[in-house]
Amino acid sequence: MDVECLSGYKVNERPVAFTYRGRRLNIVGIVDRWYQGNADSRQPVLDYFKVRTTEGVEYILRYNGLFNAWAVAVGTDPEPRSDNP
Repeated sequence: MDVECLSGYKVNERPVAFTYRGRRLNIVGIVDRWYQGNADSRQPVLDYFKVRTTEGVEYILRYNGLFNAWAVAVGTDPEPRSDNP
């Protein structure tokens, strides 16, 4: 997975775009961010970013700094769809 990031005081500080299923998606906002780990030194610290793309779809991106690797959870549509006309 390819993720483009802004780097400030640390590397890969904030994602700005990513490629998912062959499509480049631009990020218009970080909805939420959190991390997991650090209390147990045997586990790597994972940074999570809930992002919104220009299409209005939200994704959760996970960054593993130990392996410099990104992963994505399936995105969700901003509004529920109705099958009834």
